[in-house]
Amino acid sequence: MAKKDALKNKSVAVIGAGWAGCAAACELAQQGATVTLFESSRNLGGRARGVTVHGHELDNGQHILLGAYTQSLRLMQLVGVDTETALLNLPLQMVYPALEDGMSFIAPRLPAPLHLLLALLKSSGLSFADKMALARFSSTARWMDWRLNEDCSVLELLERFDQTPRLCRLMWIPLCIAALNTPPERASAQVFLNVLRDSLGAKRAASDMLIPRLDLSKVFPEKAADYVRAHGGQVLAAHTATGLVPNEEGKWQIQLKQDQAQLPLYDAVILACDFANTDRLLATLPVKDQATALPAITYEPITTCYLQYASNVRLPRPMLALLDDTDLKKWGQYVFDRGQLQPDQAGLLAVVVSVSQAATEIDRHELAMDIAAQLAQSLGMPELAQPIWHQCISEKRATFSCAPGLNRPVNHTAWPGLYLAGDYTKGDYPATLEGAVRSGIAASQAIAKDFKAAKN
Repeated sequence: MAKKDALKNKSVAVIGAGWAGCAAACELAQQGATVTLFESSRNLGGRARGVTVHGHELDNGQHILLGAYTQSLRLMQLVGVDTETALLNLPLQMVYPALEDGMSFIAPRLPAPLHLLLALLKSSGLSFADKMALARFSSTARWMDWRLNEDCSVLELLERFDQTPRLCRLMWIPLCIAALNTPPERASAQVFLNVLRDSLGAKRAASDMLIPRLDLSKVFPEKAADYVRAHGGQVLAAHTATGLVPNEEGKWQIQLKQDQAQLPLYDAVILACDFANTDRLLATLPVKDQATALPAITYEPITTCYLQYASNVRLPRPMLALLDDTDLKKWGQYVFDRGQLQPDQAGLLAVVVSVSQAATEIDRHELAMDIAAQLAQSLGMPELAQPIWHQCISEKRATFSCAPGLNRPVNHTAWPGLYLAGDYTKGDYPATLEGAVRSGIAASQAIAKDFKAAKN
């Protein structure tokens, strides 16, 4: 727990109001710091933000949180978000449409590990060999304490654990893509195990799937901004930082693209913008012998396709998995019934297409029609082939590619008083909302620790 007033009379600039920056700003404000939160966009949230689509308040990409996202949930509650109403709580599940050659796996709300055992026994679409393979994976991972001596790809891990092709196709590969947004042949097995450890390997509630009912900006960033203001800080949207200037007293000046009045000097700065902009701002600093360049990073895309149908269109569940096959133009991997999240969005479906560069490059109308045809066939609902309207949103740099043994930077930099925060920094998690939040918290804790050490 952050110590109140630990940073009293300290001023900190946080550059970037994504989830990492908002988390850092809230932690700093709670500890008594005077925080200035800068954001180049007019909207808060970074790569997980609200957007308006055909009059609906939606997201730039459909997201799922887990009950294991303890720090995200804690900060939401800190800033006044009612998580019971803001998030739809579903038990762990992997359910495909009845007409697809898929599976149905739903964990009952029983104490762990009984919830997984019963879900496995009652699951359909899996053979005895598939179920034994799943049980073997879980027991072996627990025996290993969810740790590998040396990282490898998720695909290699599945081969080592002798997982069946069908179980890989229906469960492990979709989970890997959903959690890491990286194909299993080049995704980190250790990071995958970290996510499974904190969800499947923890208490039952940790495996719950939490789907935002509100747009992502309202779920946390906007409330976080209110919290910062209420604690004496300020939030400067549409303010783009172009440079950082340290002085001889260890203070920091922020240079802005906009012709604004002179900003105050700051005791510390957190760079919580995306990787590319962080690299750009670091390049404006004087060279330091001990400074190391940020490691090279590659990106993975995510596309979300919104399709509006008549208001009486409703899926059997709020969320369903889909069998994708890009060769057959079946792009979708998950479909969400937005009407079961918000009544005024009845008939609106959101389909997620992860790790597909091709989906970002083809014509938007063609992609939407392919997805509509996939839904119509998979769900046995011919009317889904003709949506009233559609909108495809692609984030070409949605996440970093979570490769085995990836060298991720720490929160500290070579410049005293300058810190990094973002889902790409060193940590157990992939590029998720929780990974971003934890990084923001770690950066704020590093500041408090360093100021305390300097004081002593």
